[in-house]
Amino acid sequence: MKFDQYYISSDIKKNLARLGFKRPTDIQFKAIPSIQDGEDVLAIAQTGTGKTAAFAIPVIDKIHRYKTSKRSRGIKCIVMVPTRELALQIGEVFKELAKHTKVMVFTLHGGIEQDAQIIKLQDGVDVLIATPGRMFDLISQGAIRLEKVSTLVLDEADHMLALGFIEDIRYIKKMLRQKHQTLFFSATINDEIRKLAYSQVNSAAIRIQISPEDRISKNVSHAVMFVDMDDKRFFLARFLQDHPEGKVMIFVRTKVRAERVAAAMARAGIEVLSIHGDKDQGERSSAMRSFREGGCRVLVATDISARGIDVADVAYVINYDLPDKPENYVHRVGRTGRGMNKGEAISFCSREERPLLEAIEAFITKPVEVMKVNDEGYADIIRTPDKAALELQALVAEHEAWLKGAGKKSKKRK
Repeated sequence: MKFDQYYISSDIKKNLARLGFKRPTDIQFKAIPSIQDGEDVLAIAQTGTGKTAAFAIPVIDKIHRYKTSKRSRGIKCIVMVPTRELALQIGEVFKELAKHTKVMVFTLHGGIEQDAQIIKLQDGVDVLIATPGRMFDLISQGAIRLEKVSTLVLDEADHMLALGFIEDIRYIKKMLRQKHQTLFFSATINDEIRKLAYSQVNSAAIRIQISPEDRISKNVSHAVMFVDMDDKRFFLARFLQDHPEGKVMIFVRTKVRAERVAAAMARAGIEVLSIHGDKDQGERSSAMRSFREGGCRVLVATDISARGIDVADVAYVINYDLPDKPENYVHRVGRTGRGMNKGEAISFCSREERPLLEAIEAFITKPVEVMKVNDEGYADIIRTPDKAALELQALVAEHEAWLKGAGKKSKKRK
């Protein structure tokens, strides 16, 4: 079945054709009819399978069909997401799909002044894509009204619920005055989160979409390499030098690690950008834009960017550090091999990280293929110009310290 056979607005069909969407993906094929029928949906599917369009298409179509004029009379749909980057990305998808329709879309997040956002909300918005913090700030100020909301969407629902937003979600649902539809979308979900999600939907009408048995897309080949923690930077530099083409996302565990890895690559003459929670919104947006548009092909990121971020043609993902939570492995490697593209993911695992690897293998229910490096090859990689320079610096410092010590002894003799 093709999109032009769906019962959706001709304007949306034109937008889909312009964007190159011809046939629905599995999750779109299963979710769109249920959403059009007004049913609550809990949808779980692999990353890169088109989950955003699966809820954006029917939401936009419903609002467009029943809206009598371009002017908005109140928010009809709220899409809650965990990060600013994901909010901006989903906002772009909605805006592209809503072109030439009567649907007004706005993205709301923190990190920027709120005054301009309040003015935009007063102008009229149909679909609000928002991070929880800023949204609740503006609800408390009376700048966001919920009486017209008929659809509530949680994207990356497992992450939202795991972060403890369940009380906020319950609060919003209590404030919705009319009968409403609740949609949960995610790539991974555990039993505890599933129960929380079930508690917020109409269980009699829910449609559950189950992802394939393999949590990793068949388009992604992924493997692990055993590397000492202190040697990871040399392996990363060699990989980037040996693969000068294609975009690369490098995931680390902490903000400090992100800056250290970026600095190490700069010493090796490799241009990289970094993105993490300590960066202000302008820096984060600039880095994502440069990476997305090809200004810089290597991005170092914490897990703030693992979830839902869709950048075209990411050829490789490097797990410089293994994630603390095994489900984040799935989200990380899902940044490559999206749509019909193939991708490759490589993880560097130190001795200290072996328990994390075991947890990942238990979560994906299969072992991760091991990339073996012989002793000679390992020694060759860590004997890089970068390491040689560091060793030289250490020798120079040691010699200078010795000279200072020798000078002091000479003075004492005098």
